[in-house]
Amino acid sequence: MYDTARRVALVKKRRHEYARRKQQREICGLSAACMLLFAALMQTASTVVGPGQSAARGVFGAMLLREDAGGYVLVGVVCFAAAAAITALCFRLRSRETQKKDGAGKPDPQKQEGKTT
Repeated sequence: MYDTARRVALVKKRRHEYARRKQQREICGLSAACMLLFAALMQTASTVVGPGQSAARGVFGAMLLREDAGGYVLVGVVCFAAAAAITALCFRLRSRETQKKDGAGKPDPQKQEGKTT
């Protein structure tokens, strides 16, 4: 049998491993969502951008001056909005994890009962 200190250390190690696995699952899920979004945007770009627009290779700035460059602008704006939403989601997940870790989400039992020390 292990002594109490050894058991506590093993529990903390296991808890850390579970937290690491959970973070890996979240990262994999977000990565998969990003890849799906990228694929959807590439499919949208191929349908929105008409033929003949890719003829000016290497002169991408000049392509935006053409009158039918709205597809490129649309894809750029959608990509920016998706990236901003994913960043905000990641910040929320991180703040939620730190609150759980620090115990900030738990109410103080003394404040609930109205006791002051």
